[in-house]
Amino acid sequence: MKAGLVIYGRLENLSGGFLYDRLLVDFLRRQGDSVEIISQPWSRYANHLGQNFQPALSHRLQSLEVDVLLQDELNHPSLFWVNRAIRSGVSYPIISIVHHLRSSEQHPRLLNRLYRAIEYRYLASVDAFIWNSQTTRRVVEGLLQRSARGVVAYPAGDRLGGMQEDEITRRCLGPGPLRLLFIGSLIPRKGLHTLISALATLKAEGWILAVIGRQDVDPDYSRQVRQMVEAHHLEAHIQFLGSLPEAELAAHLRQGQVLVMVSSYEGFGIVYLEGMSFGLPAIASTAGAAGEIIQNGENGWLVDAGDVAGLAESIAKYQQSSELLLAHSLAARRRFQQFPAWEDSAGQIRRFVSNFVENEWKGRQ
Repeated sequence: MKAGLVIYGRLENLSGGFLYDRLLVDFLRRQGDSVEIISQPWSRYANHLGQNFQPALSHRLQSLEVDVLLQDELNHPSLFWVNRAIRSGVSYPIISIVHHLRSSEQHPRLLNRLYRAIEYRYLASVDAFIWNSQTTRRVVEGLLQRSARGVVAYPAGDRLGGMQEDEITRRCLGPGPLRLLFIGSLIPRKGLHTLISALATLKAEGWILAVIGRQDVDPDYSRQVRQMVEAHHLEAHIQFLGSLPEAELAAHLRQGQVLVMVSSYEGFGIVYLEGMSFGLPAIASTAGAAGEIIQNGENGWLVDAGDVAGLAESIAKYQQSSELLLAHSLAARRRFQQFPAWEDSAGQIRRFVSNFVENEWKGRQ
């Protein structure tokens, strides 16, 4: 099979969506498929909209010699018009990989109406979908107001290795303050400001927090959360580590005890599942798809986005009971084992794409 993949920037980007795309491409190539990467430059949203009217992109896509064109839905502002413009000139189907919709995030009302309109036009321009969760599928079909052809292929959490139950038990019963991890880019959607506000209400000697993730995506927000730490005099308890290579990230997952990232929205949340492979219960938001991973009160907690008091209460429960921490940690490991491995998810996608191209698309031509 010959495939193209449209993305912004480079596959080596460390965010969850790019990880999903990268591991899928690696799998396809190992199966003997060829994958041509069509990289578009990162820019402002308005500039992405303008890319639809640059002839070079249309010409590039029309000249592709592929059986199928995959597109990361993140690129929707650059493609919502292009897809329609090239339709009559190409023989391949277009399948969108949807991690989550921009219009599912929190934006001012009028701006979000624009995002919904552009996203609707993009989603209506493709032939099928690869969704990362049932939540994402429902949101896409809700915006389209119809059922859509596609496959739900969950991300996996087995990339970093994980821990066994005896190791998890020893870690949970060890001495010292509760070791918390936040793993994600420092952007408002990930909710680090909510976590800092919640921790400020707890006794500082009872916890420590490691913040892992890019700090250059939104420099203003990064400064804001650091100022919050200073204002609450928590510098000795919160460490900003930046983005880490896989080996160092795995080491912190091995040492930590609870993963906390109460995002305002996650289309899935690969990091929750990766944490669970190390027996880390997760505290996440009720918004988005975290509830497809986290069973509230069994292997973590779900709180409303922005609920400082609820988040503080959830953290305090683990501080107060090592038995509860252990029970949730072991349940988290078992929950991770219920999800597919990356090889399984990528294989599911490949089977869907191959079947769609051979048995559905070619039958329409």
